[in-house]
Formats: sequence, C-alpha cells, structure tokens
Amino acid sequence: MKRHSWKDVVNLTVIVGALGYFVDIFDLILFPIVRTQSLKDLGVPAGQILPTFVYLFNFQMIGMLAGGVLWGILGDKKGRMSVLFGSITLYSLANIANAFVTTIPAYAAMRFLAGLGLSGELGAAITLVSEVLPKEIRSYGTAVVASVGITGALVADVVGNLLSWRGAFITGGVLGLLLLVLRIKVTDSGMFKDLARQDVAKGNFLMLFTNFARFSRYLRSILIGVPIWYVVSILVASSPELARSLGVVGEVNPGHAIASCYLGLAIGDLGSGFFSQWIASRKKTVLIFQGLTLVTVLATLLSRGLSAQAYYALCVALGFSAGYWAVFVTIASEQFGTNMRATVTVTVPNFVRGAVVLITTSFLALKAHWGIVNSALAIGLSCLAFAALSLWGMEETHAKDLNFLEVD
Repeated sequence: MKRHSWKDVVNLTVIVGALGYFVDIFDLILFPIVRTQSLKDLGVPAGQILPTFVYLFNFQMIGMLAGGVLWGILGDKKGRMSVLFGSITLYSLANIANAFVTTIPAYAAMRFLAGLGLSGELGAAITLVSEVLPKEIRSYGTAVVASVGITGALVADVVGNLLSWRGAFITGGVLGLLLLVLRIKVTDSGMFKDLARQDVAKGNFLMLFTNFARFSRYLRSILIGVPIWYVVSILVASSPELARSLGVVGEVNPGHAIASCYLGLAIGDLGSGFFSQWIASRKKTVLIFQGLTLVTVLATLLSRGLSAQAYYALCVALGFSAGYWAVFVTIASEQFGTNMRATVTVTVPNFVRGAVVLITTSFLALKAHWGIVNSALAIGLSCLAFAALSLWGMEETHAKDLNFLEVD
C-alpha cells in the first residue's frame, strides 16, 4: 500500500474547504453572539429577546434547509465548485445587507438568505475532499476541514465582542468575498468529471424516496447528527437562561459559552476523525462520541450551583463529546454513489440544522409546562435515542471505494 504524507492531506482543496467552513461557522455563531446587542438596538423588549432570537434563528435554519436541496442538486448536476462559488457569494452579500436592517422582518429576511447561502458550503467541501483524497486518508482531510472550520466560532466571539453587531456582520461578508479569490485555482474532482460524461440521472432528489433501502440510508444519515445541533441550539445557545435555572454563580456570557463549546467541537472533530482512521471504523467512533454526549448532557443538566468558569468548562466538554460532525458528514458522503453524493452530502447536514426548528419549537412548548431544565433533558434524551437507533445497522464505510453510481 502506498504511504501518504501530510502534503497529500493538506492540499489546496482541503485548505479552501477548511477556510470555507471557517466562514460558514463564523456566521452561524456570530448571530447568537450578537443577538442581544442587535435586538435591543432594534427596540425588542428584554422579555422578548429569547423568543425573537428563536424566531430569527428558525428563519436562518429554514433557509439552510431549502438551500441544502437547491445546492445539493446543483452540485451533482453542475459540479461541486459551482456550489462553493454560488453559496459563498450569496452568503457574503446577505451578511453585508444584514448590517443595514432596521426592522425584525428585514432581519428575518437576511437570516433566511444567509442561511440559503451557507447551506451549500460544508457538504460541497466534504464531497470534493472525499473524492479528491485517496480513500485510505480521506478521514484526515475531512477532519482538517471540520476542525479548522469550527475555529471560526472562536473568531466570531472575538469579532462579536469587539465590534458593533453591524460591523461584525460586514466583517463576515467581507471574509466570504475574500475567500472567492482562493477558489479560482480549485477544480472539480476526477470522479465528477467522469460522471459528467455519463448518461445517468444526476442530482435527482426524488430518487432518495423511490427506494426504501436508499431512503433508510438517507434518514439514518440525518438522525445520527441531530444530537450535535441539539447541544448547540439548546444547551449552548440558551446558556444564559439555562445557567440561571441551574443556579450558576455569576453571569454566563452567551458568546463565551458558544466559543467554549466550539473550542471543544474543534478538538473533538479533529480527534474523532483521527480516531476513526486509527480504529478503521466510522460507526464505532460515532457510537463512542454519542455515549460521551449523553454523559456530558446529564452532567450539565443535573449540576447545580457551579461557577461561571466551571459552566464554560462544561461547554467545552459538551462540544468535545458532540465533535463527530466531520465523521457524521463523511458517513453520509460515503453511503451514496457519485451521481447522488453532493445531493446527499449537502442536504444531510442542512436537514440536521433544519431539525433545529422542530427542536427549539418543542423546547419552547415544553418549557412552559416542565421548565427549562426538564424540557432540555427530555429533548436531549430523545435526540440521542433516535441517533443511536439510526446508527444500528448502518454500513461501515471506512476506506470504501466511492467510484460507484446510484441506479434504480
């Protein structure tokens, strides 16, 4: 077997994919960080900050859900690079426009468009990296993309606290436009170029629902990733309110909580990617990290009277345990043939993100009757149960040859 060096892993395609995901995460996390500042500036009463934030966040997630289908189909029909260029352009312009909104409806519209743009970034990058790198080392490449990308949350925390919320959104948009320059030298994979010459259905989203076995693979691929966004959207994004209910001593800054979580996610994603390569199993890696997520969720929601610093440490632990995003998206990419790979790899993480709408809506509904802690616990246990059941029976795809097609 050919020995591979780090130069084979950290090539231009991986670097550009990692930086693209960096910009993606920067924006996703910037919004929760500036939520209070921006909403107060727009005249939202203090008691309505959380519901308004959830309302706007759901608009962003719906945009990502719709964009996932759009960019996924385009990626299989026109190429992975068409998605990387189009998605980042839309995201960048929407973020710059977001800096000039003066009403909540306009804010919601810009979050929708930003979500629409962001939705194509990760899936297209993982698809391209998976097809370009040798099968023996592609776990390393996708781990680098995810771990470097997730550090965008740390930069978002700095920018969101140093600049005004309007300046922070402009910064995110400019970063996206600068990234377009780097992408000029990146081309589509050889697998896609071969696919373009074949007379076969490409990017047919409905094919995912016309065959039960294929649909089962698709649904399982989505459900195994839902606990990751439960951790981010409930336990971390709602950290100020949750911390008060847990009796945390001292004020918890949502930006610091999010940055702490994403520091853990970055370490976890790099670690899970390398671990899956070491033990030669994607499934076992995800199962172990899901178990760690269960432990840290219980540790967080059953704790009482912690200091703010101890709570931030728990956020790091939550992030690390949920840090199997790269492995989860790689599993989805490896489950499907070249003519459906971009469609699946782009839509799956965005359906997971779109599930945030159901998660947060259920959370708010239960919160009125059960309280914030019990509601968070019930939803978390449900997400983890569905994820574990979905992982059961999935194909092991470590080092799988990806040069195959989906046909009816």
